[in-house]
Amino acid sequence: MHVHYNPTYCQTDVAYDTTRKADAIAQSLHERPIAGAQLTSPSPATIEAVLAVHDHEYVAALQTGSPHHLAASNGLGWDDELFAAVRASTGGVCAATLDALTNRVNSGSLSSGLHHARADRGDGFCTLNGLVIASQVALAAGAKRVLIVDFDAHCGGGTASLIEHMRGVEQIDVSVSSFDRYVSNLNARLAMSDGTDYLGDLQRMLDTVYSPESVDVILYNAGMDPHRDAGGVQPIDTTVIRAREAMVFGWAKSIDVPVAWVLAGGYTTNTSMDGLVNLHRLTIEAAVA
Repeated sequence: MHVHYNPTYCQTDVAYDTTRKADAIAQSLHERPIAGAQLTSPSPATIEAVLAVHDHEYVAALQTGSPHHLAASNGLGWDDELFAAVRASTGGVCAATLDALTNRVNSGSLSSGLHHARADRGDGFCTLNGLVIASQVALAAGAKRVLIVDFDAHCGGGTASLIEHMRGVEQIDVSVSSFDRYVSNLNARLAMSDGTDYLGDLQRMLDTVYSPESVDVILYNAGMDPHRDAGGVQPIDTTVIRAREAMVFGWAKSIDVPVAWVLAGGYTTNTSMDGLVNLHRLTIEAAVA
């Protein structure tokens, strides 16, 4: 399984777990390899692919830093390297999606900071909506039906706003935080969970997908922030997260649909970077199982 990563993902002074943890996870894969997982370097997302989803004014602000309030609308900040970093990270999502779609295998990218970005701005530590950009790339490559599975702690309101009228792309979303909450529509369905029956809530949402065998590729936003130590809620621990990853990839295998996964949220709230790395490694381990 290809794990897409390039050091450019993290080469920005806009520093937070979102823009730093990919390096630590990649280093862990060198030091503690996961059998079947192979790091590979993707090309950055093209400007054309970015502009197919995001407004010209916003993309220009990311390139130049002006106006600053728009360039830094992700809530993290802006510097001269930010656009190159998020283009590289988004390129990884696109590469993983095309790999999964064309080769019918699971694939992934050490990308995060995606699902809150709107057409005209960033939000919630997200700069470009790589999930929607990659979905568009998949449609252009021949996919008819792309399913985004968003199990980050926070609601994927940016994605929902972008795909509301987009043919061929749909989202299911289970969140434990009301940040970026939205009203479900035909293309995006949201359920809130308090964590007490988190796995049951996830399974019930998966069960709502009609004719799942007709999905061409799944984009899995595999946030670790539902975990109680990584930004989430008390009932959700490592055992639950490990079971969640087994559930997602087991479900996808049962319907014979390949998965392109990304890191999504997960923060050193009550854990170390090593602890956060180990949580994200659960996704990789489940994807190659």
